[in-house]
Amino acid sequence: MKLMIASDIHGSAYYCRELLEAWKREKPEKLVLLGDILYHGPRNDLPREYGPKEVIAMLNGIRQELLCVRGNCDTEVDQMVLEFPILADYAWFYVPVGAGEEKRTCMMFATHGHVFHEGHLPMLKAGDILLNGHTHVPACREHSEYIYMNPGSVSIPKEGSWHGYMICQDGCFIWKDLSGTEQMRYER
Repeated sequence: MKLMIASDIHGSAYYCRELLEAWKREKPEKLVLLGDILYHGPRNDLPREYGPKEVIAMLNGIRQELLCVRGNCDTEVDQMVLEFPILADYAWFYVPVGAGEEKRTCMMFATHGHVFHEGHLPMLKAGDILLNGHTHVPACREHSEYIYMNPGSVSIPKEGSWHGYMICQDGCFIWKDLSGTEQMRYER
C-alpha cells in the first residue's frame, strides 16, 4: 500500500493545488492529512493565496481519497463545510516494513502533534512510528522504543525546510518537495 502524507495546508489555495498535482503524480491509495487544513492560526502569517473556500472545494472533490486527523487550528465549524471526517485526534495504521523473510508490519500512530509528540507519547510499542505534523519541520528520529516522523508543512515550512509531503510504501519513507524531488529517505 502506498500512502501520501501531508500536513499544515493552513488554507493556502496555491499550495493545496500543488499538493493535489503531486497527489496525481504519486497515485497513492490514500492521502493522509495530519491537520491544520483551513485556518492559518494566530501565530502564522497568511500563507500564499490564502483561500480556505478554494481549499474546501479542492479537498471535497477528492473526499473519498482522504484520511485526516484534527490539527490545533481545526474546529467543528471546519467540519461543517468539509465533506470528510477531520475531527479524530489520532488514527492507527498498519504499515508493512522489511522485505522477503523479514517482511512484517508495524503500527503508525498518526496525530497532529500538539497533544501527542516526542515529549508526550501515546501508548506505543517497540518499533511503532509516531507520525506528527504541527512543527512544520520535516523529521525522522529513531528512539530506543519508537521512530518519530514528520512530513513538514505543505504551505508554511519552517527552519529552512521545503514545501512538501511524505510517501510511505513497503517500509520506505520518502520526504519530497512539492515538485516531487526527494529530500530525505528512511528504510526499515
